[in-house]
Amino acid sequence: ILTQTLFSPPEFVDILEDKRHCNDLRFAFRTFSPPPYKGAPACSSAELNQAVLESQYLRYVIKEVALETESSVEEVRDKVCKIMWEMSQNLQLRFIRLMAFTFRKVFKRLFSAIYVNMEGLQALQQATQEFPVILMPNHRSYIDFLVVSYILFNYDIPVPVIAAGIPLAGMKIVGEILRRSGAFFIRRAIGSDKLYWAVLSEYVRTIVRTGFAPLEFFVEGLRSRTLKSLPPKLGMMNMILEPFFKGEVYDITLLPISISYDRVLEESLLAHELLGVPKPRESTAGLLKASKVLQENYGCMHVNFGRPLSVRQLCEGKINRCQYNLIPRDLPQKPNAEAQACGSWLAHMIVRLQEEGALTSPWSLMACILLQVPTTVLTEEGLLFHQLTEQTLWLRQLALDFRAHLSWPDSDVMSSTVALHRSVVYRKAGRVYLTRNDELERKHSIVPEDDMMRTAAAFLMLASYRNQCLHVFVRPALLALAMSIRKSTRKDELLTCFCFLQEVFSNEFVFIPGKSSQDFDEACSLLHECKAVHVSQWEVTDSDTGLEVLSFLQELLKPFIESYQLMFRFLCEERDCVFREKDFLSGVRTLATKLIVSGELHTYEALSSDMQKNVLSSLRRLGAIIKIEISENNEYKVNKSAVRRTGDMLGKCSKSPPPRSHQHPDIFWVFFIFFSCCSWKNPSADCPGCT
Repeated sequence: ILTQTLFSPPEFVDILEDKRHCNDLRFAFRTFSPPPYKGAPACSSAELNQAVLESQYLRYVIKEVALETESSVEEVRDKVCKIMWEMSQNLQLRFIRLMAFTFRKVFKRLFSAIYVNMEGLQALQQATQEFPVILMPNHRSYIDFLVVSYILFNYDIPVPVIAAGIPLAGMKIVGEILRRSGAFFIRRAIGSDKLYWAVLSEYVRTIVRTGFAPLEFFVEGLRSRTLKSLPPKLGMMNMILEPFFKGEVYDITLLPISISYDRVLEESLLAHELLGVPKPRESTAGLLKASKVLQENYGCMHVNFGRPLSVRQLCEGKINRCQYNLIPRDLPQKPNAEAQACGSWLAHMIVRLQEEGALTSPWSLMACILLQVPTTVLTEEGLLFHQLTEQTLWLRQLALDFRAHLSWPDSDVMSSTVALHRSVVYRKAGRVYLTRNDELERKHSIVPEDDMMRTAAAFLMLASYRNQCLHVFVRPALLALAMSIRKSTRKDELLTCFCFLQEVFSNEFVFIPGKSSQDFDEACSLLHECKAVHVSQWEVTDSDTGLEVLSFLQELLKPFIESYQLMFRFLCEERDCVFREKDFLSGVRTLATKLIVSGELHTYEALSSDMQKNVLSSLRRLGAIIKIEISENNEYKVNKSAVRRTGDMLGKCSKSPPPRSHQHPDIFWVFFIFFSCCSWKNPSADCPGCT
């Protein structure tokens, strides 16, 4: 875990500072001679493709698929060649130089500074010479992978080959430039396509085995539209770990990278996607139309290269690699339960390290404050600027107490931050107002639903920046919420409630599996250190000076609770027990719109399609709904009583329970055990919960 620190110039270097005064063309054609990985001969793209096609593993799968589909081996091999042609990268130095020249010009226009921690970069440079390196950045913007390649080129580190989505390959000219800059393209929906899985996994494993270049991929899978961390996808992770499990490489180095933005290029696009506006298709024409972003200022970017992690050391005692000696390496093997659990643990840990390495901007803290202000105040009356400043400085100290990393320049932070984010808020006569300038407003629309959607887009943009710092507060906030729900000081009861809340919100926030007790202890420690609670061996009690902190933390999670309760209500009020996902999404959006317009609902985040899908995932995990058809429709069957019980538990955060003597036996404990112990899926006579 990274230690508490303020942003300081000696740790981070602005790589654009010296580049503003020298020739871009000279920079692109500078000598590029990165030190090679030990024992790895130069490997061209053609040689890599040939090694994949001639592998014993792929030959075996080709024969299997030919028998299953009653096709000839030649026909199946032709399909494999087409997949390889669609997928493979074609890394060439001259195109790296072209991209370096282009990126340099673009980055100087977009950002006032790009800060990089030199200590992490030096550690990466050393790691690339020793073992195969896997670069794992978080994914908040389309330019994430571009900036990593630019930085590595700048410091004579081997440029990575990058796993990218197949839509980028369809962009005329741009797709081919990306391919020749090291991108290889993966279909988004692979499903049960055995042949495609085999080609992709062998392609990835061959890159890892040869170690000729770092491999870069996004462990979250997709770009986060809410700007908070997503639960990791495990497919690519399992492919990367397999060469180590099978003893084909001695070790693999994982390197988490945290990319933090003062302002994200796609902020408006992301908010409208969450409101149901179709995402524009990736195209060269669309890219050219988006060139107007070059006229905007997007502040600073921080790229924090984390400490290199040894897979060999991390997996010691967690997996028995001897089992892989029982089956020939060239035969297809699905990861067993032990390997999957190890991959899941590593992936979740990487996401946590990405969060710890991220720098929290003043705007993220200001967004936390602004979202707790009533809507009418922000849109009509405005919030006093000096009041916003005071509350942000208070929150800054709380974030430091919670060991956050802050990017806090010495200049007039508050005024410059509001000016930078004029697309969301603006300052007038000493007050801060919500910005709602868009096409609908210029048409003078007076339809309440249209006005609400304008406001919703601005609030979702605000929420996305709040999400960038939620990882700092989420564990103490869950404990504060548990204290509000349970109305108890007993540690065991609070831990039970804390675990329940983690289970409900595990799609909203990323928690390492099996570490709930450690998360609870961390939350207790952080709240104790800031004097918000007193912690003893058996109890957690609030302090007289900590009520402000606990109240703020509870309010921080209130939009999530209100949104989840609304969707639980929708499911319980529907007549049918079977529903389609698209009907659920449209129905919830209609209900939320109606309640917001009438003033009954005070959070716009219930309109977010991401949150709506997270509710479905949460209820599936709790067993309250069951997916009965996996297709484009995604049909579910709902257990309304289970949904109602979950909603009642969340509803207790705003209600006081009856006196202890009049309560029934601990219904919460019974309910939580029912959904979480092994009896739910695999009853056991040895389990107290089952008993």
